Amino acid sequence: MTGWLGRGDVRFFDRGARLYDALMWPPRMGWAADAFGFADRPVERVLDLAGGTGRVAAALAPEYEPIVADVSAPMLSRATARGLQTVRSDAGRLPLRDDAVDAAVVVDAYHHLPDREAALAEAARVVAPGGVVVIRDFDPTTRPGRVIANAEALFGMASQFVAVDAAAQQLTRAGLHSRVLDRGTMYTVAGRVSDE
Repeated sequence: MTGWLGRGDVRFFDRGARLYDALMWPPRMGWAADAFGFADRPVERVLDLAGGTGRVAAALAPEYEPIVADVSAPMLSRATARGLQTVRSDAGRLPLRDDAVDAAVVVDAYHHLPDREAALAEAARVVAPGGVVVIRDFDPTTRPGRVIANAEALFGMASQFVAVDAAAQQLTRAGLHSRVLDRGTMYTVAGRVSDE
């Protein structure tokens, strides 16, 4: 299962799961309304891909029905303790049926996915037509983004940060209609799954 994250990434999250939530800032969710508003269908079921301890999923509930997918068992155990539905899975091989959710989000985790092409293909497969795949991550072309990228490298992670326009292009190459929703240190891009 180390295909989802770099080996250093998995070890870091496995070892730091108990402290992760205490060390991280609360998730800001202002992006969700715009991202889900880009969908051509009502958004109810949301896959939190590489969702770790479920911080984002917990913030989405109870307005949405989230499910957290992650490869790190210790991180997922924290999400389960929050009362969230979880599935341990590689992002490139999700054990979900086609059209299982209305949206998939990857928040502060896209840079950990070494095979982003497979992850986006799987996200597009499990999102129903008209739904959206959303990437929210740090832009390495900004000064704070570079600091974060360098810090993760010091921790031995295999992080590969992607700038906002490149992330939108990756969604387009995955067959989605993409749009940049916001730019900055942390950006949001969304890709809508075709109704055809």
